[in-house]
Amino acid sequence: MYNLSDYRKNYSGKVIIARKNPFKLFEKWFQEAEKFESFEVNAMVLSTVDEQLQPHSRVVLLKSFSEKGFVFFTHYSSAKGKQIEHNQKVSLLFFWQTTERQVRILGTCQKISAAESDKYFYSRPVESQKSAMISKQSEILPSRAALIRQFKNIKHPVRPETWGGYLVVPYYFEFWQGMPSRLHDRVAYSIVQGEWSHVRLYP
Repeated sequence: MYNLSDYRKNYSGKVIIARKNPFKLFEKWFQEAEKFESFEVNAMVLSTVDEQLQPHSRVVLLKSFSEKGFVFFTHYSSAKGKQIEHNQKVSLLFFWQTTERQVRILGTCQKISAAESDKYFYSRPVESQKSAMISKQSEILPSRAALIRQFKNIKHPVRPETWGGYLVVPYYFEFWQGMPSRLHDRVAYSIVQGEWSHVRLYP
């Protein structure tokens, strides 16, 4: 057995100052993460469920957010794309180590427009455009050498119809702040009669 029971972290956060609108609190926390975190503050764990009710989680990158929701990009034909097509309910998880915070979001997922996907696709580095073109994401790769040859042979990248953006529209937020003595602070938001309402939860 690999014993991890001695791992200890003393948290030093402060009580969450709740706001009426969870998007505003998320924006404040994200801006603070940008100041203090050293690596990919826009990384988030996306969780989906397949047809056998098996959960799947992976890290993807948040590319924009507003009060409409949270946008990321991927292959629609990938495993997660197929899972979203079957079940539009997903969860997002942000973890920021330095600021000792995490945010959980539950929401429904929908494709953004082709025009919006085009705009982002052609703003990417050409190398990223080319890799999106040749990837049959989640499928078995017979030969990495063949993949590299395909990559090098592309001269003028075009966005594949099977690649684009998703918008996650939240219906639940939970903000977690690490606190001394494991008395962590948790604030949960949900929609009540068309308005956001929040409560505090036990650690």
